[in-house]
Amino acid sequence: MTLPELSAEISGIFLGNVQDRWQGKPPSAIQKDRVSGRQAITLTGFSKDAQADLTVHGGKEKAIHHYALDHYADWQSEGHMATGTKPSAFGENIATTGLTEENLCIGDILRLGTATVQISQGRQPCWKLGMHTGNERMPYLFQKTGRTGWYYRVLEPGEAEAGDRITLIERRNTNWSVLRVTRARLTRRVSREDAKALSQLADLALGWRQAFARMTDGEIKEDTRERLFGQE
Repeated sequence: MTLPELSAEISGIFLGNVQDRWQGKPPSAIQKDRVSGRQAITLTGFSKDAQADLTVHGGKEKAIHHYALDHYADWQSEGHMATGTKPSAFGENIATTGLTEENLCIGDILRLGTATVQISQGRQPCWKLGMHTGNERMPYLFQKTGRTGWYYRVLEPGEAEAGDRITLIERRNTNWSVLRVTRARLTRRVSREDAKALSQLADLALGWRQAFARMTDGEIKEDTRERLFGQE
């Protein structure tokens, strides 16, 4: 198999702290601000970044969130985002042009600055995304379009800064693009054959493998009210 030549310049690195953003709601670290200089990358992500609820954000399987700048123009032309909105609007850690959910696959290994990272899963949008963007429909729109971005696990710690490159160095699962797998996970419209294969895909994050195992057993329905709307 010939490895696709996929490489992009890191347009920006964005980090944040836990804040009380909305009265009566749990704290959040979705506000990410541009940082300059070299940033240390540990096994749980950028050392100066934070997450508010480690049960659903961060950790080794969701250490770094990457979002494609390519999508910003679409959100703006569709009227879902104000013209001129700058990167980090979705709480991403890094942004690039040219790498998307369509041309990257689950399990892809990339060189990020001097670190080595691997794509573990797409993003499951939650109600905080709607609050942060000022568009309460954004979590739904993320799911509908598949423009969710993706997460990395860190295989080898290192450093990175804006202007460095992120480059694909190994592809392990040609058939499972980030877009295909994320749509299957979020819409749950997936054949039992595919669900079974994904439940056994070692490079996929454990939580998603478990979800596909349930789908294999016929458990297609899933209560997403708490995640999408902040209610049970």
